[in-house]
Amino acid sequence: MISRSLSPADRFLVETQRALETVFGQPPASRPNPAADTPEVELDAAERRHAAGLMRINHVGEVCAQGLYFGQAAVARDDETRTHLLAAAQEETDHLAWCADRLRELHSRPSLFNPLWYSGSYALGALAGLRGDGWSLGFVVETERQVEAHLDEHLQTLPEADLRSRDILQVMKADEARHADHAEQAGARRLPQPIPSLMAAASKFMKTVAYRL
Repeated sequence: MISRSLSPADRFLVETQRALETVFGQPPASRPNPAADTPEVELDAAERRHAAGLMRINHVGEVCAQGLYFGQAAVARDDETRTHLLAAAQEETDHLAWCADRLRELHSRPSLFNPLWYSGSYALGALAGLRGDGWSLGFVVETERQVEAHLDEHLQTLPEADLRSRDILQVMKADEARHADHAEQAGARRLPQPIPSLMAAASKFMKTVAYRL
């Protein structure tokens, strides 16, 4: 948790380090990879490309989640809200590491636009947080519900033989649902339209680009 006694320069350095670790580093997971004991199955070229595209989307989603949570935590007014956001961010770090591992196994790479995805999400998180902790938590709920929905879609469209990706996504889906539930219990405000629709449109654009790039 960031102490309120940190100077503006210290805060800038902390946030810069977080951004660099998320976008360019390899932050370690705090939990074992859910697919660790699942045997690898040979996929044909088309199946491997499709699985890699889906896992790249999910990796981008975790980059965005880190940006959103860190942006919100940086301006949170309540210490309990900040702690809640940073705890959720740690679980998202696990997801980020697992998706990166799976991309390497599929002989693929993260999105080329991760710096853009992170910076945009950080700015959105900070703007939401400046409106107040209730609004900030409302963004958490809406984001996690939308992520939960697209993970459901990916679980349906993954190559049937790709059990390793499937194991990872199932744990991620359960975590995202829990994050949304906790944010609701912590006092999240319901976001009015058109905010959820705009978030969904931005997510669709991101997924379209990240699948290939």
